[in-house]
Amino acid sequence: MKFLPLAPPGQAPLRVMTIAGSDSGGGAGIQADMRTFAMLGIHGLVALTAVTVQNSVGVKGFHEIPLDIVAGQIEAVTSDIGAQAAKTGMLASSEIIETIAETWVAQGLDGTVPLVVDPVCASMHGDPLLHPSALDAVKHTLFPLATLVTPNLDEVRLITGIDVVDADTQRAAARALHDLGPRWTLVKGGHLRGSSHSPDLLFDGTAFHEFDSVRIDTGHDHGAGDTLAAAIASAMAHGYSVPDAVAFGKRWVTECLRAAYPLGHGHGPVSPLFRLGT
Repeated sequence: MKFLPLAPPGQAPLRVMTIAGSDSGGGAGIQADMRTFAMLGIHGLVALTAVTVQNSVGVKGFHEIPLDIVAGQIEAVTSDIGAQAAKTGMLASSEIIETIAETWVAQGLDGTVPLVVDPVCASMHGDPLLHPSALDAVKHTLFPLATLVTPNLDEVRLITGIDVVDADTQRAAARALHDLGPRWTLVKGGHLRGSSHSPDLLFDGTAFHEFDSVRIDTGHDHGAGDTLAAAIASAMAHGYSVPDAVAFGKRWVTECLRAAYPLGHGHGPVSPLFRLGT
């Protein structure tokens, strides 16, 4: 595949911020984001929202970062280093979500820095990563600030009440998500079972864009959503249009799924390390 251009040695690369939780098993969360950033030649910035206790089998618990520290991280790096794009992951609580939104606006980032919102509600094992009371904050506080939202089908059902089972319900879900305020919505089809393909649908309120790929048959797909959103944000930092950024992210995560490896006794991670062999 064609990669993003790298900065010349000694020249600062583009910067992308991840606002997300830490995965102690290293498969998802900020660890997955930073691997993709590094493999794409991006300097990753971090605003940590929570520390999880998890491995390849599941999430045993998590600890939320204090609100002033969450806000302080965003303020510190954007006021000094600057970011060309950002993405969110695990945000844990309504208070953290509201703090992020307030800080984002106060720093003058809304409308100037592309923001990819991956509305993480639960781990791939079904373990909750978001307090139930925080779902409204995701929909009504964070979505209106988003350039793009990238929910999986379980998250789509929680957010919109629509169970996506085919192309028609996927389009209905894209419309319902767009009504919540983001500029673009991406309804991912990776969890659609019974198909040899993985269809994703992008919507800007007017036009639909379809992205398809052959489904990679692997049980090791931990961190796929984080990796996709990180790759899309990286492409946006380079000035890609939203459809082109999504197309790039789709190709990237497909290759990461091909390179996924077993780890521990459960689900192994998708792997951007394949680029080291190119």
